[in-house]
Amino acid sequence: MIAPAFAGAEDQLWQWAMAMIRPGAALIAAPIFGAQQVPLPLRIILALMIGIAATGPAGATMPTETLASFAGFLFLAGEVVTGLAMGFAVQIGFSAAFVAGETLGNAMGLGFATMNNPQMGGSTPVLGQFLSIIATLLLLAMDGHLMLISIIVDSYRTLPPGNAFPGFAAIDGLVQFGGSLFSMGLLIALPVGAALILIQVVMAMLARSAPALNLFAVGLPVALLSGLVLLAMAAPVIADGIMRALGEGLDQSSMVAGIG
Repeated sequence: MIAPAFAGAEDQLWQWAMAMIRPGAALIAAPIFGAQQVPLPLRIILALMIGIAATGPAGATMPTETLASFAGFLFLAGEVVTGLAMGFAVQIGFSAAFVAGETLGNAMGLGFATMNNPQMGGSTPVLGQFLSIIATLLLLAMDGHLMLISIIVDSYRTLPPGNAFPGFAAIDGLVQFGGSLFSMGLLIALPVGAALILIQVVMAMLARSAPALNLFAVGLPVALLSGLVLLAMAAPVIADGIMRALGEGLDQSSMVAGIG
């Protein structure tokens, strides 16, 4: 009497397991969700919930091929590639803040100061980590995490399971967007970086006119203090640049999903 009641339970669980492949891959590559501080069970539960929401009664239908077949391998590869591409697009925009912080840290003389980065793992420059925290807060403030989840769910409509490989134009756009990572970071750091360059030029002129001046003893405190003041003054401009980079990352993720 129990066997008929649970006859389709195994098939349903297998459908849910396949449905969570794409959102799971996207969450691994995306910022915030892919951080080392986020527990793995939480990511699994979230990926399962997104997969169930996207493949519910009114959603997409999962294919019935077994993963041991060639068709199943293509299905698995398509889901993983699509999910990683959507999450990685947002990660590129997020990393622009880290590039800007690392650039400014070197200009301010803080290149030697490092701290543990739970988002990327390992030790990273302290100013890069600071701007990464700012980028995290801005991404949450602009509901970027909810936008990413919405993009993942909508991708099942434009890229149905079993036919989920992004187009060549989307992959080419993602590659070009990744190539612009350093330029986006430099644009974010430009207001403070340009002023720090002028300060370094002035310090070099003072050292040339007064050879007795100890440039190493005076230059580092001046660069550090002026950099902190300039960071406080340029905070709105830096925040706008980070939000612009995050918005471009979300737009690129939509293009990968075939939505934009």
